[in-house]
Amino acid sequence: MGHQESYHNNQEYAEFLASWDVSFYQKYIDNLVPDSLGDSVLDVGCGVGQVVGSLLQKGVKGHGVDVSLPNIEQAQKYSDLCQVYDGKVLPYPDSRFGVVGAFNVLEHVEEPERFLEELIRVTRPGGKIVVSSPNFFRVIGFRDYHPRMRGIGNKWNNCCRLLQKRKVLKGPFNHWRFDRMEPIVKAPFTPDDDAIIATNPMEISAFLRHGGCLIESVACTDRLVHPLLDFCLNLSIWKYGMFNGFVVARKQ
Repeated sequence: MGHQESYHNNQEYAEFLASWDVSFYQKYIDNLVPDSLGDSVLDVGCGVGQVVGSLLQKGVKGHGVDVSLPNIEQAQKYSDLCQVYDGKVLPYPDSRFGVVGAFNVLEHVEEPERFLEELIRVTRPGGKIVVSSPNFFRVIGFRDYHPRMRGIGNKWNNCCRLLQKRKVLKGPFNHWRFDRMEPIVKAPFTPDDDAIIATNPMEISAFLRHGGCLIESVACTDRLVHPLLDFCLNLSIWKYGMFNGFVVARKQ
């Protein structure tokens, strides 16, 4: 069984997501609101549907897909526009949506490079793409939940690896590839630990740019924080070595 397939009938995963307050997603939700309310929005990896439900309350036609059947069973309580998919090919035609987003999904997919291509494919020209994932190459941080983020030694290794990545991203595209990780499976279930892709904002931005997108913003903060603190945290290049990768792009 592949990693993504392990989510297909994972009831514990659905219960875990259902316990999250919708305010956790507020920054993501705000960025999913389209320029025109006539545009449809797709939440890829929609979980149990809190984001889609919040969009509907704002008058936005939100669609959702997820690999988990228990997730979608709950998400359909918000909207029948939520459906199960195979985690590889989005079941929509090219340029279908005005906004496409994925929140804390990229680190769990088996083919992250192809996943980003799919997000771009179903976004219309001029449409927006929002991708948020943890930064597993943290150089600065505290309360680091994943083993590869913790400790001075790991942070030094992360810094060196980011510098290596920077060089690779200046070279041929066929050499670009996210680093893979072994999932950490625990009881009780903790999906943040079982990530299999070492996501980071630098690579996310590079793949979106290569796919024909203009990067509008990159932040290390995936939640709403005080505007002054948010400004300071994202003021310099150090944002690529902290916390998360919250990338907003526009398809050209």
